[in-house]
Amino acid sequence: MRLFCQYLNNSVDGTRANTPGGACELEFLRGGHRGALATRDNGGVTMQPELDLWEPVAPNHRDRIVAHAEDRVAWLRARSRGVTATDAARLATEQSLRGVVESKLLGSGFTGNAFTDHGRLREPEIARWVLAQHGITASSALFHAHDQPLHLATPDGVSVIDGAVVLSEIKTTHKAWRSIPRSYLRQVWWQQYVLGADRTLVVWEQHDDFVPVHAEPQCLWVERDEDQIHALVGLADRLLDLMRAPN
Repeated sequence: MRLFCQYLNNSVDGTRANTPGGACELEFLRGGHRGALATRDNGGVTMQPELDLWEPVAPNHRDRIVAHAEDRVAWLRARSRGVTATDAARLATEQSLRGVVESKLLGSGFTGNAFTDHGRLREPEIARWVLAQHGITASSALFHAHDQPLHLATPDGVSVIDGAVVLSEIKTTHKAWRSIPRSYLRQVWWQQYVLGADRTLVVWEQHDDFVPVHAEPQCLWVERDEDQIHALVGLADRLLDLMRAPN
């Protein structure tokens, strides 16, 4: 699109004004997402700096909510059709990929145990600590990735801080961690990809016979890793292909 702005000498017929330096015409050139301003004076053209008027807008994660955990039927149905962060946590090898396919198609049969029950019981309390100390709000929403409706994630916490999406992931464990287990890192990287986040606060509470060991949870920030995300996306797409393949 080309727009012409001319200095008019209060003329009703729209003729170009004559100025002491000759005719003056401003020409705005739009190409793609950027623009340039050119001025013409007595036949000469001087290009002015380009203007960032049409920078692409990052997709809003709030527009990509598929379901909420409170509507368990819809939440489970959506998760069964796509690749979740829980699935991504297991995507490490060719053998594990086959195992995830089998679980998706046939069901795992796992409905929980004393450890998962303890985690569900403690998660709201730990989430309140995360909000108070780090400003990340608890979330139960299932999101899909931009332009990928079957790439899914339900992070434990989501907030926008200083214009950036920040996540949290909460765990309970009966073991002392020297570092975050690799499977949980894959889960976090997948969530970051789906939500478009750069950082995740991984928070864990150690317990002894289901009694918290420390007065407060422990936590570490995990930064986005594009190489790991690229590998996970490739495995996830293979998983979806295998899920669609005829038996």
